[in-house]
Parts: sequence; C-alpha cells; structure tokens
Amino acid sequence: MHDKVTVPHGNLELKLDSWAVTLGQSLVGSLNFSAAEDFECTEVRCEVECKETARVIKYSYDPNLRRSVPYETRETVVLYAAKPTLSGPTHFINGEKRSFPVNIALPPASRITYGGIDQQVVWTIKGVVAVDGRPDITTDTVEFQVIQPVIQPAAAVSQPQIVKEVVIVKIPCKYCQTLFNQLDTFCPNCGAKRSI
Repeated sequence: MHDKVTVPHGNLELKLDSWAVTLGQSLVGSLNFSAAEDFECTEVRCEVECKETARVIKYSYDPNLRRSVPYETRETVVLYAAKPTLSGPTHFINGEKRSFPVNIALPPASRITYGGIDQQVVWTIKGVVAVDGRPDITTDTVEFQVIQPVIQPAAAVSQPQIVKEVVIVKIPCKYCQTLFNQLDTFCPNCGAKRSI
C-alpha cells in the first residue's frame, strides 16, 4: 500500500505548440505522462488562470492623527479560470507513457497579457493528474502570453469587371449616303433625320 501523503511516482510534462496565443484562439499542445507506479487517477486536466494585479490606494483610520490616511497596496483578482478535462478516470500502469492532447479555447472577451508599473495581467497554465486520497501530480505553473489579434485592414476588394460587347451598326443616310451610327438620330454629314 502506498503512503497516502506521497504523490504517485511519474513524470508529467506540458508542451505547448506556442507560448504566445492570440486572444480568442486556442491554446494547443499536449500533456505527456510517464507512470512510474500503478495507480488510479480521477481525471487528467489543465488549469488555466488569468489574474490581474493592480496598485490601489486605500485608507485606514489613524487614531493619532484622528483621520483616515492613504496607503498603497496591491490587489489581485482572478479574471478567468478554467479546468478543462483532458481525460476522465483512468488506470495507469508502471512504465506506461501517455499523451493527452490540449486544445483550450480562450475567451475572446478576456484580457491580453500586460505588464506595467501599476497593473499586470498574467495568464498561467499547469497540467494535473488528479488522484483521490493522495496529492495530485502536477506540472509547474507556467506563464504564457495572450496577445491582441492583428486586425488586417480591409483589402480593396476588386469588383469583377463586367465587359459588354457592343456592336455598332452603321447605316447609310438616305439623302447623302454617309454611314452613321444607327443609334444617332441625325446624319452627322447633312443633318437629315434618320428614317430607318
């Protein structure tokens, strides 16, 4: 029987196709596990979080000054968190190697990675092999970049050119016999009105 306080033996590794993902696109890669003992797991998942840390000014009452005084602090709020399941309950055998595809869609209305003096937005991910009654096997929690989509300027859509073939028929003037366009009303030579 295994010690209930030890993590099952094995090697868990998260590999992403790219560590920079466009907002609204999917985080793609694989979670690879090599088991070094037999055990049951409840699920294989990833844990994705987006946290914003901002510098804020708060006030606290100072009894010596008998008034509220400002002080600076940092506050962190979770903007997005998800635990997408890659596999349900499964049994691992010592020496077994498995790869679980990762394809996690990021919400298009979320925030891009940002690092400033007063504010930071950080995205993180880790892989988890969850085990009942024992600590879970996890990868390190690693940061990835979420970047703004590049908006392409609307390319000038070329309209198809419609070419009409117009056949111009010439007719002779009944008075001077000059050929002129049948669509003309008067002869360009003598000015007589077209009769045909």
